[in-house]
Amino acid sequence: VSAELVQISTSIDVYELIASQFKDLNHEEFWILLVNRANRVTSKHLISKGGQAGTIADPKIIFNIALENHAASIILAHNHPSGNLKPSHSDVELTKKLRSAGQFLDLPVLDHLIITDQGFLSFADEGILT
Repeated sequence: VSAELVQISTSIDVYELIASQFKDLNHEEFWILLVNRANRVTSKHLISKGGQAGTIADPKIIFNIALENHAASIILAHNHPSGNLKPSHSDVELTKKLRSAGQFLDLPVLDHLIITDQGFLSFADEGILT
């Protein structure tokens, strides 16, 4: 957990910051990036490691880490070792649940990236975040 303090303005900025965490993994991992009011990433946190077909991301753990670290907002990221960039039904449902909780806590979820070795999909860019 290092203080990156890289300013982000696009999903590409996020991808460049987190992609190396997922390089050549054959299992799923779920990470969060904590962002301050100046849109700078203050830290990255591994939330869970799973199998080839999924991992569990517990909203309580995610928001506990964000609140403890005084984040202004959160970015979610996980990988699909299969190389498939399409979000699963559970990816979409989890994102909706986390966005809803974030709105309640005034801790918005800015984006959710699905990352493969070939590239990434941004929920915000695709309009799936609404």
